[in-house]
Parts: sequence; structure tokens; C-alpha cells
Amino acid sequence: MAMQLGDLASLVEGRLNGNAEAVCTGANPPREATATEITMLDDPTRLESLKDSLATAVVTPSEVDLLSIGLANASQIVVDDPHQAFTLIVACFRPPVQTIVPSQGIDSTAVIHESAEIHPTATIGRGVSIGARTCIMPGVSIGPHTQIGEDCVLHANVTLYEYTTVADRVIIHAGAVIGCNGFGYRQESGRHVPTAQLGYVAIESDVELGASVTIDRGTYGATRIGEGTKIDNQVMIGHNCQIGKHNLLCSQVGIAGSCTTGDYVILAGQVGLKDHIKLGDGTIVGAQAGVMDSCPGNEVYLGSPATPQRDQMQIMAVQRKLPEMRRELKQLRRELTRLVDQPGSNASGSTKPRPTSEDTRAA
Repeated sequence: MAMQLGDLASLVEGRLNGNAEAVCTGANPPREATATEITMLDDPTRLESLKDSLATAVVTPSEVDLLSIGLANASQIVVDDPHQAFTLIVACFRPPVQTIVPSQGIDSTAVIHESAEIHPTATIGRGVSIGARTCIMPGVSIGPHTQIGEDCVLHANVTLYEYTTVADRVIIHAGAVIGCNGFGYRQESGRHVPTAQLGYVAIESDVELGASVTIDRGTYGATRIGEGTKIDNQVMIGHNCQIGKHNLLCSQVGIAGSCTTGDYVILAGQVGLKDHIKLGDGTIVGAQAGVMDSCPGNEVYLGSPATPQRDQMQIMAVQRKLPEMRRELKQLRRELTRLVDQPGSNASGSTKPRPTSEDTRAA
């Protein structure tokens, strides 16, 4: 689908600064937008976030200087509420799927390679495509417009929500749920109201997902799992996360929304990341660590809050000495009390010799 920028500006009742006849083929966040797609800037003070974007147009609440970041040819659609406007635009290119109960079996519009194997109890939605030699096991549910590549295996009861993309040689183990809504809400009149959930999940080639893994869809674009990454059982990945290539995520890792990991990152069991964290290439985070700040790459982090291994080992060394230090402190307090209670001692615990008669006469 393609639309002219002038039509998109009319759709959102915005003011267009640019070429009304320019063709737009999609909508994505800045780092994902291609040269024929539109993106959004909700805060003009964060103009630098568009610096590396290829977008042909930007939805923004006020006119910004795109020339200063190298986007001189990009158009702008100025609106009062950029999120509401961008939601309408995204919905044009990736329409929300209606909540209807599908019939069991394969939808007539699905395109399935003749060498693929589909169990009779699987449900394949409309517009789905499945590549050569892919195996779909019992109870699998594949939502509308999902794309699955070649040589993939989806084990029993895997659920793929609409618009999910799975590249070649991906293995997804039993009970995994891919593409459910992200945990995003805003308050209106004292109530929690869901924000837009129009994105999807993109899983690159040679990824393996363990049993009961859950990955939320992006708000507008993709939550992405990089090539070759291996994810253990019961891992949770929030919306808009960008997981790098060849990561190892161990069991019960929890990653909040909009986190980014580099390549060859290792997260040990029960590691937790707060939202908007960035981990550099080669980062290793030890078991049960809580990551509260972004971490440069090629370093080991331990503890909660997570700190570099050297710092954490020093903290642990001090902690191991705490019982001994406590015993010493109690001994010192007893000694101090004994000294204070001695006859002739003053308040500070020191004692003064009694003055002699010669000292008295001299005074």
C-alpha cells in the first residue's frame, strides 16, 4: 500500500511542510524507517533521535530544523497530538486485526510451500505465508499476515500474533507467545487506558526460543530478536526491545520495554533490566542482577543494582567481613564502657591523675 503525503496530512488534519505528492509506503519509528516511510518525533527537544533516520517525512508537534541533522529533504506534518496522528497513519499501512474467532485449519488465503508440514490441529490465519520444509506442530496458532521462513520448527501450542515475521531456521519451543500487546497505558479520568499497540515482532534467522517465552509487539514498529540469538525457557521481553545478534538469554530473564542489547550479550538466570536500558556488545550480566543503568560493552556486571565485576567483588569482600566487624565493634563498645565507668574518668573516657599538695600550692 502507498499513500501520498498530502493525503496523510489530510487524514490527521495536520499542516504539511513539504512535497504533497511524495509517496509514502509505510510508517515506523526513526531507527526503522526506510527512505519511503514516515516516522514520528513527539518531543522537538529530542531532535537528535532522527539523526540517522532515512524517513521521508516526520510527524511532529511543531516545526523543527531537520537540516541541522542532515534530513534536509524530509517533509514535516505538524499536528497537535503526534501520537494520535501517528496511530492513524500506522493503522493505514498495518490495519488492526479484528478480534474474531478463526475457524480451525488453514485459511484459504494462506500461502504454504508444498514441502511444509502442518498438523491438522494447527490454526493458520488469513494472509499467512509459510516457507519450505517448515514444521508446524499440534495446537499452534498463527495470526493473520504472519510470515514464516524456511526450515523453521514451531512446537506444540506456540502462538504467533498477527504481523509477526519469522526468518529462516528459527526454532520456537512449546507454549511460546510472540506478539502479544505491550504493557503500555496512560491515565484518563483516573483510569488506565491502553496506548497504541500497532507494532509487531520480527525474529531473524537462526534464533531459538525456549518454552513459554513471551515477546511483546512494538508500539508502532518492531520488537526485534537478532540473528543467531538463543533464548532460554520462561524469558520475558517487553515492547520495542531490540535484542542484538548472537545473544544468550538464560531462564527467567525479564527485559522491560525499549531496551537495546548489542551483539554477543549474555544475561544469566533471573537478570532484570529496567526500561530504556542499553547494553553494549559483549556485555555479561551475572545471575539475579538488576540492571538500572546502561552498560558499556565488553565487561561483566554483577549485583543489584548491577555494577562492574571489580566493584561488586570489593563490595562482596566487605560484606563477608561484616560479622567480624560487628564483633569487633561490640568489643570496642564494652571496652569503652569499662573505661568510662572507672573511678576518676571524665566524660570522654580518659582519666586524669589526682593533683598533689605540691601542685595545689603551686597553683
